[in-house]
Amino acid sequence: MSSDSQEIRRSILTKWHETLSKYANLYSSDSVSGTSPPSVFVGSYSYPKVFVGPMVPPVHGDTSLLDAPEKWKGKSLEEIVNFRLNLVRGIQKIPIEQTDGKYIENLQEFSMSSKPTDSELSFSKVISSNVSLDGESAPFGPIGELTSAKFSSTSAVKPIEKVFYDKDLKAQDAIVNLYNSGIDISKIQKCFSIGMMGQKRKLVPTRWSITATDDIISKSLQESVLGYSLIDSCRVFFYSHLGNYFSVILFPHRWVYEMIEAWYSNGVLGFGSDFEDARGIDHSPAIAGAYFAAKLGVLEYLEKNHLQAGVVILREIRPEYAIPVGVWQVREGIREAMNQSPIIVDSFEAALDVASGKLSISKNEWLSHGNISRLLKQTTMSDFF
Repeated sequence: MSSDSQEIRRSILTKWHETLSKYANLYSSDSVSGTSPPSVFVGSYSYPKVFVGPMVPPVHGDTSLLDAPEKWKGKSLEEIVNFRLNLVRGIQKIPIEQTDGKYIENLQEFSMSSKPTDSELSFSKVISSNVSLDGESAPFGPIGELTSAKFSSTSAVKPIEKVFYDKDLKAQDAIVNLYNSGIDISKIQKCFSIGMMGQKRKLVPTRWSITATDDIISKSLQESVLGYSLIDSCRVFFYSHLGNYFSVILFPHRWVYEMIEAWYSNGVLGFGSDFEDARGIDHSPAIAGAYFAAKLGVLEYLEKNHLQAGVVILREIRPEYAIPVGVWQVREGIREAMNQSPIIVDSFEAALDVASGKLSISKNEWLSHGNISRLLKQTTMSDFF
């Protein structure tokens, strides 16, 4: 890992310790009182019995920004990491099939709240404020085993309340309905995670629910996009944030999609990629949740503009992305890319030149680690009907 990355992590951790020295009593106690965004987390460790609970900062007021990735445009890596570190996580170990009972039902009601919720958590012992930051895991604040959790009553988001009480509605349909109702994806995935949707409900680890939500919404958008006319030009979009640089190429072709990632580790350049045609992908992508997060962002653009296109996304992860903060930043990065004015060129080859020219890695290197050229050569007339 780059010394730059290490220095960034060291700086953020030092400032966090300075915060703790000022407010140690808030983070080292056997109880926490504060206003939750609201936020819940379902772990994957020890699956199918998982650690489940609310996340509450030790402050009162409008804390919605602490767990609202859709509103983090322009925020620095340090600011976003601090949002996560400020949330104290309470946990209880619950079987994934247990989506009823007072504790889970309170968390479900809490999750559908329309505004930040005053909360009181009590722990079995004093929580530890020790946190670590590395280049592999998303940051988390203090954590403790709950003995009790109390939440003030608030009004529910009506579309969420409706799908929660509809036990005949499939989870996929519930997710798409909420998305079409304008509910933020981060809110939808929390409700899905805490077992609020579907006919056979269960708790879903947060990391898995994020990817599943992106995938389900993407499939719905793709169904519409496959019925639209092909784009009439090659367009290149670009955006960068948090040390992530995205180049997006749209070109005249029936839906085909590839994402290629490149990153630096100990001075060595690594690559990962995966792709699909109009039939979709039939395996877990080599680049995991980022594949679906990026796919959703570009499909939103195509659906909004009633277009169909072939898509190539190049993502360069530079050392300044020293602490991973979640695939939400891929989704929001692509959304922002698609909001920019595109560079229009007259060929796919020229589009590759422009897209790679925005990055520090050559076109040939990108192509050698992807499949799009081979996929296009295999195209037959049947792909267009």
